[in-house]
Amino acid sequence: MTTPFPFTAVVGQDDLRLALLLNAVSPAVGGVLVRGEKGTAKSTAVRALSALMPEVAVVAGCRFSCDPATPDPACPDGPHEAGAGSERPARMVELPVGASEDRLVGALDIERALAEGVKAFEPGLLADAHRGILYVDEVNLLHDHLVDLLLDAAAMGASYVEREGVSVRHAARFLLVGTMNPEEGELRPQLLDRFGLTVEVAASREPDQRVEVVRRRLAYDDDPAGFAARWADEEAAVRARIVAARELLPSVRLGDGALRQIAATCAAFEVDGMRADIVMARTATALAAWAGRTDVLAEDVRQAALLALPHRRRRNPFDAPGLDEDKLDETLEEFSGEGEGDEDPDPDGPGGGGGQPPSEGPQADGGSGARPEAGEGGEPQPSGAGSGEQSAVRASAPFRTKVLSVPGIGEGAAGRRSRARTEHGRTTGARRPRGALTKLHLAATVQAAAPHQRARGRSGPGLVVRRDDLRQAVREGREGNLVLFVVDASGSMAARQRMSAVKGAVLSLLLDAYQRRDKVGLVTFRGSAADVALPPTSSVDAAAARLETLPTGGRTPLAAGLLKAHEVLRVERLRDPARRALVVVVTDGRATGGPEPVALAGRAARLFAAEGVASVVVDCESGPVRLGLAGQLAGELCGTAVTLDELRAESIAGLVRDVQGGSKRRAA
Repeated sequence: MTTPFPFTAVVGQDDLRLALLLNAVSPAVGGVLVRGEKGTAKSTAVRALSALMPEVAVVAGCRFSCDPATPDPACPDGPHEAGAGSERPARMVELPVGASEDRLVGALDIERALAEGVKAFEPGLLADAHRGILYVDEVNLLHDHLVDLLLDAAAMGASYVEREGVSVRHAARFLLVGTMNPEEGELRPQLLDRFGLTVEVAASREPDQRVEVVRRRLAYDDDPAGFAARWADEEAAVRARIVAARELLPSVRLGDGALRQIAATCAAFEVDGMRADIVMARTATALAAWAGRTDVLAEDVRQAALLALPHRRRRNPFDAPGLDEDKLDETLEEFSGEGEGDEDPDPDGPGGGGGQPPSEGPQADGGSGARPEAGEGGEPQPSGAGSGEQSAVRASAPFRTKVLSVPGIGEGAAGRRSRARTEHGRTTGARRPRGALTKLHLAATVQAAAPHQRARGRSGPGLVVRRDDLRQAVREGREGNLVLFVVDASGSMAARQRMSAVKGAVLSLLLDAYQRRDKVGLVTFRGSAADVALPPTSSVDAAAARLETLPTGGRTPLAAGLLKAHEVLRVERLRDPARRALVVVVTDGRATGGPEPVALAGRAARLFAAEGVASVVVDCESGPVRLGLAGQLAGELCGTAVTLDELRAESIAGLVRDVQGGSKRRAA
């Protein structure tokens, strides 16, 4: 078994370590979401936490980790009698991003269920994680159907497995810890709210601290067991402190003054619902217990707000999470002094301040320097406005757009845009399984097995089912697409200050792509060439940031923009062949620069038409005299042309139908 990196040997990352320790003290806090750039010890710290968790008492032989003091009366391995059990270390179960539904919730033996009517159940990861830690690395890339199952289990504290009338239920209460790199896409709001705390991490810019990180990592890689042994005393001390804090936790008093500060803070930051208030109260209580105190102080409330509110405050999807600390201090000051337990403690009292993680232990001088600055979500920042003739303009306010979808039925990643054959959705038919059976079509299976019952010697009530009888349900749902924006940033677009409205429209489409779980890419063209401003990515907010700094000016190399987009699609097909593309060209249709620019743009457009790529041209032409060039471009693409006004959701109802009409013209 691999020796984990010691938790106390992690350099810096004070907020991350504190958030994890608070959940170890009080699992009711609700878990931690760790956001930050790659290579910042996110996974290392989470995996190291499991070694500090106190052991759990379990019923001997129970696959579902029932507590012997209060066994689950509905446990599939039960019933259990209350009594003495055995102790084992708390588990940390990792959920792979590409896991199947059966791997997460468990699987039933379909053949035995049909033939014998028994519930032959194999537990999944949720059962393994019960009373332990469920860790999801790259949680923002988790498929939607797995997210739905996690949400159900987190809300109900139990997992339900339903297979055509056969039902199994077991307890599933776990500490949910997720890590993510915001550059790869954001998290669904429903799952985001299920995390009690969130932490932003970034690599330190202090040379001494970076040196110490490298030194410790090299020492660990050379001799993991020896390195862990050098930190054993510090690990034992933190483990003992967690146990002591757990014992003290029921005695911690949350006074009316602290409660009023919590309620006022949540109201001031306009968080949705009441979960934020509850999480803040639990976090502040855990902070006091971790500090060895029985009263919750204002400093605990402040630290709890910094950990529990950033991902819950109302914000636009493209805004980086964070909290205005000046506003927080003003709110706490306004509601201070109301109730007991708000006096400052002795700074040298037991346990130190509530907001301090454990000491660094040996070689602590390398990790006790300046704390790394909190990141802004890790989004890549553009390099500047470039050499355009006109500086960037701000986008107008976004609006709700009509749904643009790719015609036909795909088989891409789960999402919410276009029709696709998926593991979830409405059943549209049945087929023989290709590989492992995942979704049984009961009626088709019975129909296939029924004619052979006499030949198979059936004598009892059970149906004699063979593997060849099983039928896979064919289901139709929705997929996410690659939405590739090709944006005209030439001088003609800058005329009459149209670029602000254009950026607002693209921002609106990006918001729609964010909600529909699409990948996005951004190609811009102006002057004499086209650039890939953003390669295809799941980070929609990164695309919004690039759009915001996009300058305008120069000629209109429309053909270059289309050819660059065509090349991006070609490369992306090799990386992700199942994901279908929707090309959104935002232009007034003018083409200038070089010999025969209009004819060249037409030939480039026909490349997309020949390959059947779905496309929409957003016509940005304005003024009393219009040339209709964008409409001509849409014709060459065999796509659809819409104006900026028609793009709004409340305008034309037939936009999706028009896009599909372009597909029919291609077929003709």
